[in-house]
Amino acid sequence: MTAYIPLPLSQPGLFDLLALSPPGWGGNLLRGFVRSIEIGGGAFALGLVVGAAGAGGKLYGGRVTRDLLNIYTTLIRAVPELVLILLIYFAGTDLINRLMEAAGYGPIDISGPVAGVIALGFVQGAYATEVLRGAVLAVPQGQIEAGRAFGMSSIMLTRRITVPTMLPFAIPGLANLWLVAAKNTALLAVVGFGELTLETRQAAGATKAYFTFFMAAGVLYLTLSVVSNFLISRIENRARRGQPGMTERR
Repeated sequence: MTAYIPLPLSQPGLFDLLALSPPGWGGNLLRGFVRSIEIGGGAFALGLVVGAAGAGGKLYGGRVTRDLLNIYTTLIRAVPELVLILLIYFAGTDLINRLMEAAGYGPIDISGPVAGVIALGFVQGAYATEVLRGAVLAVPQGQIEAGRAFGMSSIMLTRRITVPTMLPFAIPGLANLWLVAAKNTALLAVVGFGELTLETRQAAGATKAYFTFFMAAGVLYLTLSVVSNFLISRIENRARRGQPGMTERR
């Protein structure tokens, strides 16, 4: 009798691994990519709100307000983002539930996406504060004085002079913050949120095709950066129209 020698199983190809439907993992990666964009967009929007309030407080607030905001921005920029995310994600949720219990209410379950937006948005707010504050300070004081001489109210002065003039100075910094927010969603993988990095790690671990899946994730992140840079460039060109000494970039 001749011995039976089993034939080696064929390894799945690249297109099989990245197929959108099982047994491929492409659909999982795309779902994680969409979640990353959603969390990054929410965190960026929250950071803008916090940053606008922080910039206003630093520029026009009292001494106590300015000191508190200086502590906030200094601490956030000094501590690594991963440590802040873990602190806000776990300690923040526990603190909220303790306060709810002390007030006579039951504990609440904060979902992963909400906690991720809050954690990243809190971090984004510190950087956005400085970006917006610097952009407001870059507005020529003569334009502000001219608006006041024409009898403009504070709201009209902000809407017609301050905001349009500061935008060209603020957009490059805010563009960087958006890309940082989108990439920092990868840090949420440590708390088990199913964004692109966690989905990639699970796919690579199940198939042992680490190079294939991490390269695919890198391509998705690169695509997001290229598309974002194109859109931001268009927005910046539009904001720069009519500004003295600023030529439109082609």
